[in-house]
Amino acid sequence: MFSNFAEIDMAALPSIADGTVCAHRVRRVVASSETLRGYGHVVPDYAHGKVEIVTWPQPGWRPVVPGTGNEGGIVEDRFVMERRGEVQHAVNHAVGRSYITGWFADPATASEHRAATDTSRIYTHEANYHPDGGQIFGPRDGAPFVALLARPGDSITPDDFVAFHCDGTFSLHIDPGVWHQPVFPTRPRAEFDNKQGRVHACIAVDFVTEFGCYLEVPLA
Repeated sequence: MFSNFAEIDMAALPSIADGTVCAHRVRRVVASSETLRGYGHVVPDYAHGKVEIVTWPQPGWRPVVPGTGNEGGIVEDRFVMERRGEVQHAVNHAVGRSYITGWFADPATASEHRAATDTSRIYTHEANYHPDGGQIFGPRDGAPFVALLARPGDSITPDDFVAFHCDGTFSLHIDPGVWHQPVFPTRPRAEFDNKQGRVHACIAVDFVTEFGCYLEVPLA
């Protein structure tokens, strides 16, 4: 039912409360053209924002024929983020995928049927990147949001991730190869315009299995 690139068992999540795993607090930065350098860039006008597409890598010594390997085009539709009790849901209508992207309580015991008492932060278990293209999130109705990002490279650690606070006045282009989650709204529900490569790969990291932690992403 839900996309889970890290392939963690969502029905048997480890607990922060009993010390099985820890929570790694991510540093918070206000997003701007300067602070986003190396991660992505501000898109003042979503409608005119262009998604960067990367040509498929050259597999051997024979080069890729110019103009090929980047012809998948762009897909565009809504990305809906909704808080259900203590659980953060997201639906990407552009690619037909649904996600649970985080929890507002200990993930092992978080419930959709219990109101969240602390929405100043969210715990998440994974991130992924697209090696073959970027992605643009455009907030509808000026919804503020937080983008969890890390610079390209497979040898990342939790310390490499940054929570970029975006005030909702601009769209965000996440560069190819940049680690990310679907953006986290600071409201209970928010819709985003989303465009990305129609054909795209996902490479994922599972923080719980690999590092014994959830990332604690500050939202307030």
